[in-house]
Amino acid sequence: MNKTVKVAPPTSLTPSVQEALLAGHYPDAFGVLGPHRLNGRTLLRVLMPGALGVEAVFANGATLSLPPIGNGFYEADITKHCHDAPADYRLRIRWSGGTEDIDDPYAYGPLLDDSHLGMFAQGAWQYAAPCLGPHPCKVAGVTGVRFAVWAPNARRVALVGDFNGWNGLRHGMRLRHTAGVWEIFVPGVAPHSRYKYQILGADGVTMQRADPMARQTEAPPATASVVPDATPYAWNDAAWMQGRASRQRPDAPLAIYEVHVGSWLSDPNPAPLWDRLAERLPAYARSLGFTHIELMPIMEYPFGGSWGYQPLSMFAPSARYGTPADFAHFVDECHAAGLGVLLDWVPAHFPNDTHGLVRFDGTALYEYADPREGFHPDWDTMVYNLGRNEVKACMIASALHWLRDFHIDGLRVDAVASMLYRDYSRAPGEWIPNRYGGRENLESVEFLRELNTAVAAECPDVIMVAEESTAWPGVTAPVSDGGLGFDYKWNMGWMHDTLRYMRRDPVHRRHHHHDVTFSMVYAYSERYILPLSHDEVVHGKGSLLGKMPGGHADRLAQLRLYYAYMWSHPGKKLLFMGGEIAQESEWNHDAAIDWRLLDDPAPRGVQRLIADLNRLYGELPELHRRDTDPSGFAWMIGDDQTNSVLAFVRTDGQHYVLAVCNFTPVARHDYRIGVPLAGSWRARINTDDAIYGGTGLAEPILAKTDDAPAHGQAQSLSLSLPPFATLLLRHEG
Repeated sequence: MNKTVKVAPPTSLTPSVQEALLAGHYPDAFGVLGPHRLNGRTLLRVLMPGALGVEAVFANGATLSLPPIGNGFYEADITKHCHDAPADYRLRIRWSGGTEDIDDPYAYGPLLDDSHLGMFAQGAWQYAAPCLGPHPCKVAGVTGVRFAVWAPNARRVALVGDFNGWNGLRHGMRLRHTAGVWEIFVPGVAPHSRYKYQILGADGVTMQRADPMARQTEAPPATASVVPDATPYAWNDAAWMQGRASRQRPDAPLAIYEVHVGSWLSDPNPAPLWDRLAERLPAYARSLGFTHIELMPIMEYPFGGSWGYQPLSMFAPSARYGTPADFAHFVDECHAAGLGVLLDWVPAHFPNDTHGLVRFDGTALYEYADPREGFHPDWDTMVYNLGRNEVKACMIASALHWLRDFHIDGLRVDAVASMLYRDYSRAPGEWIPNRYGGRENLESVEFLRELNTAVAAECPDVIMVAEESTAWPGVTAPVSDGGLGFDYKWNMGWMHDTLRYMRRDPVHRRHHHHDVTFSMVYAYSERYILPLSHDEVVHGKGSLLGKMPGGHADRLAQLRLYYAYMWSHPGKKLLFMGGEIAQESEWNHDAAIDWRLLDDPAPRGVQRLIADLNRLYGELPELHRRDTDPSGFAWMIGDDQTNSVLAFVRTDGQHYVLAVCNFTPVARHDYRIGVPLAGSWRARINTDDAIYGGTGLAEPILAKTDDAPAHGQAQSLSLSLPPFATLLLRHEG
C-alpha cells in the first residue's frame, strides 16, 4: 500500500492554530495533520484528545512512538521509515478502555477529480451523485468510504459518526475550492454506520447536518444518515425492462393504483414493510387489472403527517419501511407481476427541520434567500433555488437515481403549478417578479425542461407525469417546441368538475350539465391522466362514496356509474387505494384500508366492477389506442341536460364502444341514441348489474339498430337505461 503524502509543508502548530483545531474552528485540518514533507524530512502529526499514547506501525512491522506535544497533539519525524517512497503506516492509539488500530485519514491526498467538481459547479447533473455523498471504495488498497458534501460558505466541515465517537475533531474535511465541496476518505468505515456532517457555518454557528446525498437513513424520529451497503441488488426484471416502453406509450392502456405505503396494510408482522407489501400488493393490484402502482413519496421525510410530501433525503428510501435493498426487492416483485412502479417526487420545496437543508452552510444555499421567493406559505416549507447550478444538478441527479438505480418506471412530479408561478399562493407585494416583470418562474421552467430532457436521454422508456393544476400551455409538449417535456399531465380540471357535479342532488344536475361535458373541450390539448387521488379523500373532504348524495344504495350506484364514465372517457386512469372497495370513511394515514368492507357483497361488487373495467380497458383498443387523438371520440348525445344523460363513442378506427350514462335515479325506457354503425351492439358493462351490487332489473342486452335517424346518424338504438348507471356497448357488426 502506498499512501499519497502531501508535498506542501505543514502549517506551523502555533498556540492559535492549536486552539482553533481543538475548538473545531480550524478550516484546514489536512494542512496541519498527517504526514508532510519539510526540508527533506517527513513529519507525522496526529490529534487524538484523550488518548494515552499514539504509535505509528509501519508495513515492515517497525513501530515508532509519537511523543505528545500537548493538548492531544502528537508529532514525530518518520523520515527513516519513508526512504524515497510515501509513508506506509497505521496508527495505534491507546485509550483508557483499550487499543485501537486505524489507518490515518490524513495520509490521503485529494480524491475527487478537479474537472468533475468544475462540471458540477457548472450544473452538470452527471457529476453530482458520483462526487457527493458516501461512496464505499478502496484507495491504495485500503477499504473505506469517501465522503463529500457541498457547503461552499462553511468555515469548517467535519465528519462525525459511529466510527469516531461523534467527535468533531477526529475527521476534519478538506475543502475543494473548485466547487465548494468538502471531502475525506475514512478507512475502515463499515456499512450501516451512522454519520452526519458537523458544519461551522458562515454565520459562526456549529450544527450537525444529515447528508443531502445520503443513500440510506435512520428511521425517524432519528435523523442520522447511514453508510450504504455497497453490494448491488441482483435484479430479476430483464424481461420487464426490455418491454416496458410499449406498456407506457400514449396509445397503451395505463391504469394506476395510487398507494400510501404506510397505510395499505393492517398486518402487525414485524418483517420489513417492503417485504410484506411485496408478498401481497403486486398480486392484488394485478388481480384488479391495474397496469401500474404509484407510490406516494417514499424518499426519507421527518414528519409522518406530510405523507412524504416534505422530503429531506432525495436519494434515500424511507427507513420506516425497510432498507434500500428491501425497496428494490419490492420493485422487482411488481415487475415480476407485470406491474410498473411510479414514484411521487417532490422538487418544489423542502421542510425547515434543523438537521436538513435550511441554511445548510450558514447561508441560504439550497433555498432562495429572500422569503418572498424562498418560503412557501401554504406548507411552511422552503423553496428550492433551482436557478442555482449545483441545486439543479443535485435534483436532476435525484430523479435519475430512482429511475436508473431502482428501475422505477416513471416519476409523478408534485406541485408543478407552485413551481411555475412566482406569485403562487402569494398576495400582492409578497412575491418578486422575474427579470421581465412577469409572474412566471423562469428558473423552474428551465429546470423542468432540463429534467425532462435528461430523463428522455438516459431513460427513454420511462414516463414523466406533472401534477399541474393550471392552464400552463405545453406541459406535455416537447422541449424542442417550447413545452415542458412531460409525458402526461394530471387532469385536475376533469377531477374537480366531475366531482362537483356528482356531489349535487340529481334533481339539480340538469343545471350543471357542462361539468361532465366541458373536459372534452380541452381533452386533446395535453396528454392526460384522469386522477381520483388521495387529495380528494382527506382533510374533511370525505371518501369518494361519501361525496355521492342519497341513501347508501344510491351512493353505491352513483359511484359505479362514475367509475364507468371515467374508464370510458379519454385519458389514462388513476385511483387511490380504498376507492376500489367503496371505502366509506376518508383516508387516515395512521390507519389501514378498511378491508372488513369486503365482507359485504356491495363493496365486493364495486371491486369487481373496477377489475372488469380495467380488463375491458386493456382488451378493447378503442378505449385506449386513440387517447390522444380527437378522432377516437365522438359525442352522440352531449346536450341532454333535461334527462342528465350522456352518450359518446370511443373508436380506434376499426372498433367502436358506445358509453351511455344516466345520472338520475329515473329509468329511461325506449331511449333513442344515434350510432355511427348499423348492426348489433352488445352490452359489455352495465353498472346496475346484480354482480356489481346493482338492482339487476336491466338484463344484459344485445341491441340492434333501427333505420331511424337520430343525433346526426343514419341509424339508432332504442335502449332502456337503468337508474344511476353507465352502459358500455360494443359494436359487433
